[in-house]
Amino acid sequence: MALIETEAALHEAHRDNHTHRDVNGGWLRPAVFGAMDGLVSNLALMTGVAGGDVSHRTVVITGLAGLAAGAFSMAAGEYTSVASQRELVEAELDVERRELRKHPQDEERELALLYEARGVDSALAGEVARQLSRDPEQALEIHAREELGIDPGDLPSPGVAAVSSFGAFALGALLPVLPYLLGATTLWPALLLALVGLFACGAIVAKVTARSWWFSGLRQLALGGAAAGVTYALGSLFGTAVG
Repeated sequence: MALIETEAALHEAHRDNHTHRDVNGGWLRPAVFGAMDGLVSNLALMTGVAGGDVSHRTVVITGLAGLAAGAFSMAAGEYTSVASQRELVEAELDVERRELRKHPQDEERELALLYEARGVDSALAGEVARQLSRDPEQALEIHAREELGIDPGDLPSPGVAAVSSFGAFALGALLPVLPYLLGATTLWPALLLALVGLFACGAIVAKVTARSWWFSGLRQLALGGAAAGVTYALGSLFGTAVG
């Protein structure tokens, strides 16, 4: 009795500690990409304009316009991209569904051969394939996982991707504009806040991906800072040439 209770406790502990994060990217990828893109692109846009020696009012308008245009563009792009991907997957699932209906024995044998290729004995692979093929929907799910590498019940949502991308981009793009909205009249407070935001975004992403937070933060800081520096130099050059 004590042995059974011990094994049950070990099984419970394994189940609690053996969970995985969502890696399909339904919201994480567009949110991370949107926040990074919003922060870097709007910072670079504003520093480029500021390098042209314009008024701070012009810089603010540029930042707000970049925020709005970028957020809507990102949302539309993510929606179209994910919707197209989902439609392609659904079309392939329809092909597999027709094959299961028209040639069930061939599909069952195909599944058995997949298990044999992974080291399962031929007789056992055939029996497993036969039992799993009893339910057409279960068979479709297994074939989709084995042949297409997808989970039919966990496809990314275009709406979730679009909303995540829109909100994250707007939040990231707002950071370099915020000091101006609070009364700043020079670029330095906006630049400082944006660089802090870049490091923080990189560090947060590292928490999700289990990478080193300081390395990820410094990497994003360096990339964003380089983009801001280049566009500021170009803005200064163009401003002098136009002037």
